[in-house]
Amino acid sequence: MNIAGLIVEYNPFHNGHAYHFTEAKKLAQADAVIAVMSGDFLQRGEPAIVSKWARTEMALQVGVDLVLELPVAYAVQPAEWFAYGAVALLEATGVTTHLCFGSEAGALDVLQPLAERLADESAELQAQVAEELATGASYPAAYAAAAARVCAAEGCGGLDAAAARAMLEQPNNSLGLHYMIALRRLGSGITPLTLRRLAADYRDAAPRDAAIASATAVRNLLAHSGLTAAVPYLPASTADIMAREFAAGRGPITWESFAQPLFHRLLLCSPEELAEHHEMTEGLEHRIKKLLPKLKEPTVEHLLQQLKTKRYTHTKLQRMLFHVLLQSPSGTMFRTALSGGPGYLRVLGFSSTGRELLKRMKKTASLPIVTRAAELNHPHLSLDIQASGIYANGMANRSTSELMRDYRQPPIQL
Repeated sequence: MNIAGLIVEYNPFHNGHAYHFTEAKKLAQADAVIAVMSGDFLQRGEPAIVSKWARTEMALQVGVDLVLELPVAYAVQPAEWFAYGAVALLEATGVTTHLCFGSEAGALDVLQPLAERLADESAELQAQVAEELATGASYPAAYAAAAARVCAAEGCGGLDAAAARAMLEQPNNSLGLHYMIALRRLGSGITPLTLRRLAADYRDAAPRDAAIASATAVRNLLAHSGLTAAVPYLPASTADIMAREFAAGRGPITWESFAQPLFHRLLLCSPEELAEHHEMTEGLEHRIKKLLPKLKEPTVEHLLQQLKTKRYTHTKLQRMLFHVLLQSPSGTMFRTALSGGPGYLRVLGFSSTGRELLKRMKKTASLPIVTRAAELNHPHLSLDIQASGIYANGMANRSTSELMRDYRQPPIQL
């Protein structure tokens, strides 16, 4: 029995995701599909447009059989730890046979040998990354440049350093590389597969196709023109769920939904207190405190624009602000804390086929299966619950039931 694993955010689930789901299932010849999905806050440090429960429902409606939550300790992280946490969850199910991801390359001929070479992060690679960082490059750019040198030296796919760097600077290629590195580090027997991205680039701010658009383009349509403008790029079930969530005051959620509590924290904390938060590096706490009195308007977007430099990417800064909002202490996010992998399999939803998978997983899973938050006491699960409560506190229609939903909500079943 083949079980395909997907690592997703579905922010929101759109036609491109539907294509990836259908083709991944064909490519893996899969009998069922498991999706590991970020919760209410995402890898780039931004809040999801609607809650993890709504996005779980979107996934189940199009055929995903089991949705597992990627703990926020891994979800709001650079690619290395996002990938490691997600792949470790798929490995821990004991039933996943294939991992299928989208990439710009659309093939593994370069990514696979490079992953084998980079899985053991050598002192040489670390030195090359440090050398690139010293030029003022961001960490993703520095890692891509260092890995490209390794790729060229090892003859991966016949690419020279410039071509390899260009390939690795494409976000889905980079993420796919980290998925395969994680598989190597975990000693996993899961087979990696990749599909070429279709019709839209990850960074596209506007649609280039009549039916498929990037999630960024879809969110831009929603923000500037409303749900009706985005409908051509969404499955009907997604559009219906989003209309329901918006009407109920549970979306759309953006960073500005959290401007007041975030600025409260930034104003209240001393530089030394800010420095205790994860990703608050290289004196960013002092830069923030100096900028606050100079802001023309107290919006998160304006703050990000003023903080951004070549060294500090928009994504890095968003993640840092999220950790301030969550009050994430650095110690919970260090390599030593994350390298052991997630401590549980949190079930957000399942189909009838997913129910049968869960029965199998009771025998095969190497981690406890959690269907209600109160079932397990784990520091990462506590962070997940806190993140969901903070997310609900940003809704236009605040309610106790939403603030406490993680304690009460059983997995969604279709």
